[in-house]
Amino acid sequence: MASRAIAGPPPRFRKIATEEAFATTELQTAWLDVAKNSHAASLDVPTGILSIFNDPAPGSNQDRFRRQLLDVETERLQEMDAAGVDVQLLSVTIPGVQMFAPDRADALAIATNDHLAAAIAKHPTRFAGLACFAPQSLRGAAREMERAVTELKLNGFIVNSHTDDLYLDDPRFSPILEAAEALDRPIYLHPRAPSNGMAGPFREYGLGGSIWGFGMEAGTHAVRLILSGTFDRFPKLRIVLGHMGEALPFWMWRLDHMYRRRARDGRLTPTSLTPSEYFRRNFAVTTSGFEDEAALNLVIDRAGIDNVMWAIDYPFESSVDAAAFIDQAALTPAQRASICHANAERLFRITQA
Repeated sequence: MASRAIAGPPPRFRKIATEEAFATTELQTAWLDVAKNSHAASLDVPTGILSIFNDPAPGSNQDRFRRQLLDVETERLQEMDAAGVDVQLLSVTIPGVQMFAPDRADALAIATNDHLAAAIAKHPTRFAGLACFAPQSLRGAAREMERAVTELKLNGFIVNSHTDDLYLDDPRFSPILEAAEALDRPIYLHPRAPSNGMAGPFREYGLGGSIWGFGMEAGTHAVRLILSGTFDRFPKLRIVLGHMGEALPFWMWRLDHMYRRRARDGRLTPTSLTPSEYFRRNFAVTTSGFEDEAALNLVIDRAGIDNVMWAIDYPFESSVDAAAFIDQAALTPAQRASICHANAERLFRITQA
């Protein structure tokens, strides 16, 4: 009788986690100062700043979030090792530097990026990083983007959705998009609480945060970029969306359908491509905070396997659970390699170990 092969353990894939948050004590102080003064009406205040950074209850999730956001080395590396995470792509947590006056925001962006680059220099095989900048300071933003890539060797950029209740399709932000395209580095478009113009219905039931408001805000931002013709003006610009694409993969058929109808009716300026074509050409998607295999399959179908990357959403989600999810998903070895590390290495220029 022929012997039956005994399956061994599945092959281990290098894992690069692509939406992993950090903060600095300087930012913490600045956020609390803003939260307690002129921007108190912002929904970012109750959904993030005060709940995490203003003396959360000892032992609570918020207390742990604050501790782990501020720690870039000790506990973070221990958790990475425990979960089998090879690299974290670090980015500053919401709202970044986007709530401050322009000069203050520029200074905080420089300090935060220097802090990030120093952490990467100490652990070059374990960390990569996305630079923050201040969209409300156009000259400062473009200058810091250039410095972050050419001098600090960071891997791309993080924008925490709206700035002064404006979105990146606004023509005033064209120099930022031009800089990202010229530097050939993607912008990770990360959610934050809904802007003041849409915040009202999100203030009750905790809707303003990750349960609903964050995704609605970032998804709306992405659709504005698509329908505004931004990607006709900047065809090589790459945008990254977390959380399985902030619901855009689910909406893609209807976005195409309604785009065609409104373009025919003259209610929308026609663009060279349909929304779904821009999505495949100009966007990439990460799995951050979303361990749902049906959603993963939809994202692969809508975005293409070369545009999907694994992420945890550390420290807000479990590294062990996120690693188990991608290890157990019904993927071919080639698909798993693409999602776990190869796409991130290519898109973010992360050197292989």
